[in-house]
Amino acid sequence: MAYSSIVYLLPFLGAVLLLYNSMPRKFRWCVLLLASYVFYWLNSPSTLIFLLLSTVPVYFAGIFLNKIQDGFELSKKALDKEGKKKLRGVIGWQKKAVCACTFLFIFGLLAFLKYYPFVSENINHFLGLFSEKHMLPKLKMILPLGISYYTLQAAGYIIDVYRGKYRADKHIGKVALFLSFFPQIVEGPIARFDQTADQLMEGNRTTYKNLTWGAQLILWGLFKKMVVADRANPFVAEVFGNYTEHSGAVLLMGGILFTVQIYMEFSGCMDIVIGSAQMFGVALPKNFARPFFAVSVNDFWRRWHITLGAWLRDYVFYSVSLSKGFGKLSKKAKEKLSPFLGALIPSAAALFCVWFCNGIWHGAGWKYLAYGMYYYLIMLLGMLLEPLFTKGTSLLHLNREGNGFRVVRILRTCILVVGGMTLFRAESVGAFGAMLLRIFTDFAPGTVADGTLLHLGIDGWDFIAIAGGCVVVLIVSMIQEKGYSLRETVAAQNIVLRWAVYFALIFAVVIFGAYGPGYDQVAFIYGQF
Repeated sequence: MAYSSIVYLLPFLGAVLLLYNSMPRKFRWCVLLLASYVFYWLNSPSTLIFLLLSTVPVYFAGIFLNKIQDGFELSKKALDKEGKKKLRGVIGWQKKAVCACTFLFIFGLLAFLKYYPFVSENINHFLGLFSEKHMLPKLKMILPLGISYYTLQAAGYIIDVYRGKYRADKHIGKVALFLSFFPQIVEGPIARFDQTADQLMEGNRTTYKNLTWGAQLILWGLFKKMVVADRANPFVAEVFGNYTEHSGAVLLMGGILFTVQIYMEFSGCMDIVIGSAQMFGVALPKNFARPFFAVSVNDFWRRWHITLGAWLRDYVFYSVSLSKGFGKLSKKAKEKLSPFLGALIPSAAALFCVWFCNGIWHGAGWKYLAYGMYYYLIMLLGMLLEPLFTKGTSLLHLNREGNGFRVVRILRTCILVVGGMTLFRAESVGAFGAMLLRIFTDFAPGTVADGTLLHLGIDGWDFIAIAGGCVVVLIVSMIQEKGYSLRETVAAQNIVLRWAVYFALIFAVVIFGAYGPGYDQVAFIYGQF
């Protein structure tokens, strides 16, 4: 039951809204929890147990952390300064032990189910160089729906409790609903407990504004998904599936179209998800902020999959860069090398950990690790060359804030992103290398010149629909980038104009959307992670 399916949008979401609003306020959270587990069971009945296996230990770990902290607060009153210091050390180790055991379980579950086939295959390949004996067994794994997302949410909750940001909640239903809320369980966004948990439990009645604004976002998401992303999919699948048969120009077009596809699909899914939650009065964190207006790769990743980036920043980057070991190393480097390198070393090490985690989070395979390292090297190079870049633009009297320079930086960033997305979609690192080589060496127009470009899964009308959809999204994004809210502008219009806009969007999805004979329903790409 995909978020873009009619089954989700009408029978399921409609029924949950009716049941939710018919219940007394104090029981509405129960409706959301029940709906979340039903949604999960309908999509992945055999893996619901893994969601429960992650929820229960996380809940009790939070309770244990509370008890440890309460014990410290009670005991320190009777101790002197030295005694408090010793007790704080003991309490610290106890809390770390609780966190370590919890992480070992939830991340161990994720690692085993998601990465065992990849790891065992590579270990067996290595062992096979010496002997065919003692090979690791081949196991067929079933990856639980949304495990990469709810595991990060669970870990973030425990870390925040450990750090004292807030106390663990005693209500197991609240923790369970936070981890399983059905609009976000498949693809995020990755929320923090203090962002959404209270909203989920409030049980506010659905208002006219929440209903209509939520419906607007859902329609906008369907437009991106069905009119642009799903229409581009046959071409992308053909080009990447048979890359050895196509010219460099076609492969380049495939990389560009996949970049368009994954943006339209993922951001469209987030619109549907956030719109669905808004109907229940729940404001989920945003996950996109017009990434293709980014002036650098760093800026791009501050705008793309925002909640994943924020999670890695808060729980990985800062944990590594601010650790005592790297603090000492940075100090020595400043003394013996230079202040610049001294400040760079902890950031470079932390950034490596971030992009290593980002790569393997996306999937079990060498190409995903290469994908992470691709962006790591670009960002590291940018950090190393920033002083030179700043000095060069100053000597040339270039205005780095000017519109012309901004356009150049945006185009440069887009080129780098298309390269990264091509690696992400390629069958393997070797396939990406072969595609890249052909793009820069095979200049024969091939299928572009003889017209068969229009017969690689899609035709001319498909290209027109894709281009038209991209133009509409671009115009809307440009308006939003300037700080204007189209939703508020449309809502302020009279009923005729307002509904004319709504019906135009509905008809665009119905008329130009990719569905029916000749089109297979395309699963959300990020739902596979």
